[in-house]
Amino acid sequence: MSNWKTYQIRFKQYLQLERSLSKNSIDAYADDLIKLEHYSQGNCNNQSPEKFTYKQLQQFIEWVANLGFTPSTQARIISGIKTFYKFLVLENEITESPADLLDTPKITRKLPVYLSVEEIDLLEKNIDRSLPEGERNLSIIETLYSCGLRVSELVDLQISNLHLAEDYIKVKGKGSKERLVPIGSSAKKLIENYLTNHRNNLSIKKGNEDILYLNRRGAKLSRVMVFYIIKQLAEKAGIKKEISPHTLRHSFATHLVEGGADLRAVQEMLGHESITTTEIYTHLDKNFLRENILSYHPRNKK
Repeated sequence: MSNWKTYQIRFKQYLQLERSLSKNSIDAYADDLIKLEHYSQGNCNNQSPEKFTYKQLQQFIEWVANLGFTPSTQARIISGIKTFYKFLVLENEITESPADLLDTPKITRKLPVYLSVEEIDLLEKNIDRSLPEGERNLSIIETLYSCGLRVSELVDLQISNLHLAEDYIKVKGKGSKERLVPIGSSAKKLIENYLTNHRNNLSIKKGNEDILYLNRRGAKLSRVMVFYIIKQLAEKAGIKKEISPHTLRHSFATHLVEGGADLRAVQEMLGHESITTTEIYTHLDKNFLRENILSYHPRNKK
């Protein structure tokens, strides 16, 4: 077994057992190491990773940039490589990390695309409720928008985590962190209707008994399928914006901020670790900024 393969196996075990990262995060870090291996094969005579110098890693990052990856993807790859070399130091394979001084590219944060309430209504009106999956799709759109869920959180939603009588649902977010999210009456009614009038008629595959949203074969709905449903609805509704399930999450947050919701409460509902991630929604609402500046700046106080 090559040095690279051995390190990849050990690095994944470290991320899983010692860092307790999610499968998606582990796969991303592993993919970063595979990129470094490919670079080594083509440019460094397949040199093993512990022999890389700071200058060689800089050249690897230039190679990544020239492949056309966005600054945010480059930053994530650099983070993965830094984590790998910290692991090598911990394992006493090297004495110090050559990756510590790698510069992360500056990232300009794009303002997210979001839909107006009217556009969300238009999406829902274009659902054919005479079809067997119509009630499911309507429930999906309303739940994504009403609860601000990520698509992965939606497809993993379990019936045992629906506490509709108490007006909340339990969601498993990034890194398997659980949070409680309030759910409104409209989304509740549509979930109950879907459960009673559609899901109950399906032949459910073993292992999917507690999964809320199922495909016509009685298995868990895929993330790709949810993307496809929303893209099709946007086309039917004549919405020209480039939208995805995440657009409904952005709409949820934007409409809350526009309505005057506390930013910390929005952060909690979205499951953001940092308030700075949530603060982007204040930039979408000029009235929010204007009112805050006029109300709280000392020069504007009477």
